Amino acid sequence: MYTPRHFAETRMDVLHGLIHDYPFATVLTNTAEGLVANHLPFELVDGALHGHVARGNELARLDGAEVLVVFRGPDGYISPNWYPTKQETHREVPTWNYAVAHVHGRLKVVEGAAWLRTLLERLTDRHEATEPQPWRVADAPDDHIEKSLRAIVGIEIAIERIEGKFKLSQNHPERNRLGVIAGLRRRDGDGDAELAALMALQEESKA
Repeated sequence: MYTPRHFAETRMDVLHGLIHDYPFATVLTNTAEGLVANHLPFELVDGALHGHVARGNELARLDGAEVLVVFRGPDGYISPNWYPTKQETHREVPTWNYAVAHVHGRLKVVEGAAWLRTLLERLTDRHEATEPQPWRVADAPDDHIEKSLRAIVGIEIAIERIEGKFKLSQNHPERNRLGVIAGLRRRDGDGDAELAALMALQEESKA
């Protein structure tokens, strides 16, 4: 991934935070038929990514394969009109701000029913937490859960390396960065609040 120095994010807690907050990822791997992409949610557990796929998915047959897992955080179009310097020099152009983490590792296929059930319980408990009456795996009949478990396999990816790129206007002076935050908050489109919050957190870390 092309990453200019000022956009590189190497703090592991920040990268793990992005993975936690944006768990739906793209898994890329090379097969005999060429590049393959799959999309699935992950849980970060003890330095590894845990997920699951249907038995018919090609990933279920790629034990040991090298994979790249892409996690995308908030992103958004940035108008040059938000830069105070644009009003002075007119030498600014549009861009796109975003945050991503690229996880490199090798895929391990996991067959154990107990491992899979633990993962499903972890996933559902987390994502049902905001529901008025959260659904639990135990709410379904045992025979239905057993049948469902037989239809999937676990995916474990031990993280070998993480690349982080947080393109958040670091190449601009502070007043331009603050102008972008204000512009995102004013526009308030899809994902704008999250991107503004991430940029504001970055400014706080510099204080």
